Amino acid sequence: MSTAVAEPAVTADTRPTPPSAREIARRQAAALARLRAPVMGRTRLAIALAAAGALAALVPFVALARLGELLLAPGPVDRDAVLMVAWLVVAGLGVRGLCLGTALAVTHFADSSLQADLRRRMIDRLGRVPLGWFSDTSSGVVRKSAQDDVSDLHHLVAHHSVELTGAVVLPLGGLAYLLWLDWRLALLAVATLPFYAVAYAWMMRGYQERIQEMNAAFARISAAVSEFVSGIAVIKAFGRARRAHEAYRRTAAEFGETYAGWVRPMLRISALSSSALVAPVVATVNAAGGAWFVAEGWVSPVEAMTGLLVALILPSTVTALGFGAQSRRTAAAAAERIADILDTPVLPVAEHPRVPEGHRVEFDGVSFSYDGRVDVLHGVSLTLEPGTVTALVGPSGSGKSTLATLLPRFHDVTAGAVRLGGVDVREIAPTELYRHVGFVLQDVQLLRASVADNIRLGRPEATDEEVRDAARAAQVHDRITALPRGYDAVIGEDAQLSGGEAQRVSIARALLADTPVLVLDEATAFADPESEAAIQDALSELARGRTLLVVAHRLTTITGADRIAVLDAGAVVEAGTHDELLAAGGRYARMWEATR
Repeated sequence: MSTAVAEPAVTADTRPTPPSAREIARRQAAALARLRAPVMGRTRLAIALAAAGALAALVPFVALARLGELLLAPGPVDRDAVLMVAWLVVAGLGVRGLCLGTALAVTHFADSSLQADLRRRMIDRLGRVPLGWFSDTSSGVVRKSAQDDVSDLHHLVAHHSVELTGAVVLPLGGLAYLLWLDWRLALLAVATLPFYAVAYAWMMRGYQERIQEMNAAFARISAAVSEFVSGIAVIKAFGRARRAHEAYRRTAAEFGETYAGWVRPMLRISALSSSALVAPVVATVNAAGGAWFVAEGWVSPVEAMTGLLVALILPSTVTALGFGAQSRRTAAAAAERIADILDTPVLPVAEHPRVPEGHRVEFDGVSFSYDGRVDVLHGVSLTLEPGTVTALVGPSGSGKSTLATLLPRFHDVTAGAVRLGGVDVREIAPTELYRHVGFVLQDVQLLRASVADNIRLGRPEATDEEVRDAARAAQVHDRITALPRGYDAVIGEDAQLSGGEAQRVSIARALLADTPVLVLDEATAFADPESEAAIQDALSELARGRTLLVVAHRLTTITGADRIAVLDAGAVVEAGTHDELLAAGGRYARMWEATR
């Protein structure tokens, strides 16, 4: 058979414009607020406790002022009054410690429950997403979201709100107290802040643009390092090491110039701005101003000393705001990545699932697109009879693997239908579907567990003898018994398997699962020549009474298939047995000749 495939029309580039830094920040803030919503009630309680603790911390300042008045007053010292002041200091510090301790306990419990809830939700979501999502998404992304990103929320949830509240309320309360004493003391306490604010605003001009330039420069040097390291063997083999080093040095020099051009002026301004908040400068300004105020008779020496003490705690607010902003940015970026996982579309499940009757597989006018715009499969129709072996062949990118993965619902078709036992796979519950359909893919995934447990994954109740029988059928039994602990050897520890051996373990796992339909996507890609023919014989024998779909890139491995479908540009262009296709003299015959 032959099917004409239209060339896709060339269209203008419609890729969306990358979001601006402001849009990214707004999106991340929304994600963070959404994730924190379940614990915001407890967070507000902790904020209230932290504010109370911060106000209680003002008591020692007031008490010290009163103590100074008592000690400097003419006549005998009122010991009872001094003792009362001392107890007020102790009480203030005690209330502060109790409130802050309770607040931190509340936020830490909230953080613990939030992390557990997020991980549970992520596991639940990942358990319901299409299997194709895992093929398109690296395990590193999932691991980072589930571990690192959830952990990045810890400081914001468990510490940030409490610490920031304390760092803000205490100085504000202190300023309010100074205003009550004398408004000039309050102004003097914040006298150095305007210099810091102006210098900081000047330093942060064009910050977002600079960050984007730095990110671009960092991406260039990362690419240069990766290219240099990954290609070092080839580079040396062809005597191009000097040129490669020069390219790397040039990229590194450009990065250094970009970084230095940004940081050098900022360092000078940062040093100037920070000097306005250091304790010696703040103390000197307030001591000098306080002495002036006392000389003018505006305040008493004790009040001037109180103003000095309050002024020294003001820089902690700026420091807390700086650290808090960085903590929030880190948490917001992590929250967006977590939200992306939680928002991943799940595999639709039929409201009233059906059970397939038999093992006949039908691809009926199937079309599929990864991006929703360009189809990679076009109207594919193919029938796989029970107990037969159907092979998919074709050039790279022809759609073989994509078509095969539609059967176990790695993705859902965009047009047409895939049926198993007369039922659309979209109407079969996933658990029921995977009891009928097993698969072995190119990218082998073995767990860090014993070899026996890896093979037994699909049938945990399988006996040791059944595990060994599956391994023998997959031609991997002898290799396993040669391991230090045989079937008890742990993958990644005392079981170091080659790509072909790992592939045969996964084949044994699929065979033991004993599903009536089996999808093998380039299953023999890593098999060594000695065992490849034996594996094919074993699969052919075990295919009796089953439906077997094989994606093959070596034509010699599927000459005995009951039917061979040749795909090109997402369409079936030929179908038949090996002999029929050779006699037709078409695409398959040309591919066969190319292998000889």
